[in-house]
Amino acid sequence: MNRSNYHINRNESLDYQIYLQALNSSNSGIIITDNALPDNPIIYCNKAFENITGYHYDEIIGHNCRFLQSHDRSQPEREKLRDAIENSKECRVEIRNYKKDGTLFWNELFVSPVKNNMGEITHFIGVQNDITERKNAEIQLRDEKASTEEKIAARTKELQDNEAFLSSIIQTVRESLLVLDSDYRVLSANKHFLSSFQVTETSTVGKILFELGNHQWDIEALKQLLMKILPTNNPVIDFEVTHDFPYIGRKVMLVNAYRIEFDGHFKDRILIAIEDITDRKEIEQRKDDFLSVASHELKTPLTSIKGLIEVLQRLKPENSSEKFISILDKVAGQADRLNLLINQLLDTSKIQSGHIELHKEPFEIDQLLSDTISNFKYGDSNHRINLRGKTNAIIHGDDLQISQVINNLLSNAIKYSPEDKVIDVQSDKVSNYVKVSVTDYGIGISRSDQAKIFDRFYRAQDIQQKFAGLGIGLYICQQIIVSHDGTLWVESEEGRGATFNFTLPIMKIQENEE
Repeated sequence: MNRSNYHINRNESLDYQIYLQALNSSNSGIIITDNALPDNPIIYCNKAFENITGYHYDEIIGHNCRFLQSHDRSQPEREKLRDAIENSKECRVEIRNYKKDGTLFWNELFVSPVKNNMGEITHFIGVQNDITERKNAEIQLRDEKASTEEKIAARTKELQDNEAFLSSIIQTVRESLLVLDSDYRVLSANKHFLSSFQVTETSTVGKILFELGNHQWDIEALKQLLMKILPTNNPVIDFEVTHDFPYIGRKVMLVNAYRIEFDGHFKDRILIAIEDITDRKEIEQRKDDFLSVASHELKTPLTSIKGLIEVLQRLKPENSSEKFISILDKVAGQADRLNLLINQLLDTSKIQSGHIELHKEPFEIDQLLSDTISNFKYGDSNHRINLRGKTNAIIHGDDLQISQVINNLLSNAIKYSPEDKVIDVQSDKVSNYVKVSVTDYGIGISRSDQAKIFDRFYRAQDIQQKFAGLGIGLYICQQIIVSHDGTLWVESEEGRGATFNFTLPIMKIQENEE
């Protein structure tokens, strides 16, 4: 390389670093998506985008931008964005997005296509700004303009009537309930709260929530969540508090909090429901202990049974009937299925106890995908599995566990698409990650089930009787991917199949990459 070329390359590298530093110095969130890859995934985001959304860089890469809308997918602005992308146009919208912790924020988004020398769209650049304060100010201004002296009087009377009605309900509910004002001062406490915590109404009503008892509710994370309820209407869902409460000892409490709504209008009141889940937690722990012990105890005799079945298969008489051979094969298949279930229970037990074992070494993800699919067996299924994409990437991880994830996703794809016989597996290099997608065209997953599908022992109500399973396979998959610093997520619509995606950080790219 001559000196002039050296200076050119150095200057180009310097320019790149300057541009990158400029992007990271911007107060606006900036993303770049790759139009050449399926689903137009995000391949770059700056620091401001992480700060605005609350997501970390490795949780963003590989996703489509729509993940920021969470469950709020019916916004008309989404159609404007889709039209702009399909027709390679610039676009500006104001859209509701949600941070990682569920907080709503208004986003002013500018989207612009990037073309190469051939005039082809290669990327899209998105620039976003948080305009929540401006939106809140607009809403507040509209509310103030709509108010009149007559309406104030009418709504005051309505509020008094509704609060009296609410108070009568609160007193009869067999759950600890508190009503707070906008300063987090207790306006009322029901009888169940007073009896459960063994306190008096005098020591509770009129007090700041965070000053009750021995300050058991003075938890910074809980404070932050409660402070967002009134301005954003974001509820507190299942916040767990473990504490040595005065008079009643150590308990585990589940806190839910909502902004009170009357006739479609929100008032500056917060309803807090507190549930004692101490006994439930103890039962769950005993269940986990039982499953761990039972799984270990079943493993030894099952290993012997499998060994004896293999002996019978090898030593079967030459004149054995087809029925005998068929029954023996079915017994072997059921033993394999039982062995898989026990292994899943053991994996779950290890995860719960924090003893999941990782044996990380460099491996080729393309080869692992190819080998896993080639060796994949699922009963008598005649599904066709299509593998597309090549990354040339080396991953540092436990190849056996990643293979287990792929096997589980393929098994689910086949199980839940009994009519459609095609399964598509796609692998791509997205920024410094590998993204793998497993797509089926079966029954799909409802929006409500998607939020819980990775929970331990969770199974969707409408498939429990149709399909066998324990509801722990996806839980194990997620824990394996998380332990490899990746992310696992699902995109689905009922009746239109499902796509499970996961990302893994790339250790290096092979030199023979084309």
